[in-house]
Amino acid sequence: MRILPTFFTLDFFLLCASSFLFFASFNMIIPELPSYLSSLGGEDYKGLIIALFTLSAGLSRPFSGKLADKIGRIPVMVFGAVICLVVSILYPIITSVAGFLLLRFVHGFSTGFTPTGISAYVADIIPFNKRGEAMGLQSLFGSLGMAAGPALGGYISIIWGINLLFYISAFIAILSILILIKLKETVEDPSKFHFGLLKLNRHEIIEKRVLTPSLVLFLTVFSFGVILTIVPDFSTHLGIENKGLFFAVFTLSSLGIRIIAGRASDKYGRIAVMKVATLSMALSMIIIAFAESKGVFLFGGVIFGCSVGMNSPTISAWTIDLSLEGFRGKALATMYIALEAGIGIGAVVSGFTYANNSDNFPLVFFLAAGFSIAAFIILIFIPNTKLSQ
Repeated sequence: MRILPTFFTLDFFLLCASSFLFFASFNMIIPELPSYLSSLGGEDYKGLIIALFTLSAGLSRPFSGKLADKIGRIPVMVFGAVICLVVSILYPIITSVAGFLLLRFVHGFSTGFTPTGISAYVADIIPFNKRGEAMGLQSLFGSLGMAAGPALGGYISIIWGINLLFYISAFIAILSILILIKLKETVEDPSKFHFGLLKLNRHEIIEKRVLTPSLVLFLTVFSFGVILTIVPDFSTHLGIENKGLFFAVFTLSSLGIRIIAGRASDKYGRIAVMKVATLSMALSMIIIAFAESKGVFLFGGVIFGCSVGMNSPTISAWTIDLSLEGFRGKALATMYIALEAGIGIGAVVSGFTYANNSDNFPLVFFLAAGFSIAAFIILIFIPNTKLSQ
């Protein structure tokens, strides 16, 4: 009989449950936002839906990393979830294009804070040789939220309209907060918050020890920015009514492989797994570029999901491996800055390259494939180190 690892604690699973709800909250509205922005008269600004979100998330990472190390993981996680709650309530109220774009910018602070706290919390309670597996399991719950959110959001929007969708998103954020406040803080003797903590010097912004995995992540998630921006319109182009279907397919395909990939990176090394992940990402973009039917499109989504499932826990574990214990928040913040930059630039570039012209769809996806291949080339020159035998 297999004995469960010690990281299977109540706090760990509460964190996983909160992660599920948090990711469901803000992801359930994403597939509907391009058409919603068009209805407001902002169809030329679709690339900014994700770009502004990721910009504010990236800008907030150095602050969330420092605060997670100073005042604790839980306050940082709660703050991000509160942002989700407030902004979701405001979407139906502020209905101008400028107001919508401002809300998208503010909404990004949610992912600038909560995931940083989540990753640091997991790192605090997981032994070194189980990080990949634990990150895989935790990210599985986040992915379940990312899968359930868009699928449920598409259904709610079709039946009851987008305003109710925004309010349900806010309610789910409340549930996430209620779970977080039940957790035990892992930072010993946390400081009380004061505004002086928001002052950063240049050494507190970027953790140089984790620049290599951050660069690989930046290049890889360019494709994610493309998917978030272009897929809703591409789904409509292919005659798919529920624009959340692709998101559900790729996220579900990432679920099972996350734990397997995490264990594999613990056993065979982070670089070996990342090579497979980056090649899979490039392949998925090429398949989608050639898709002219729903079946081929969704098959590309399956391959994309497998790549995401390998990439996410492995990069997180790799980053933690290279970080110092007292600076995990800063290291993870650096990783997430690269994440947001890659997604944001992917969103902007794809939005302007697409330019509401369906003839440009293949070009956008081929460009994304090129970024993933560049990540693979970098990995070739990095020695692979096995963490456990």
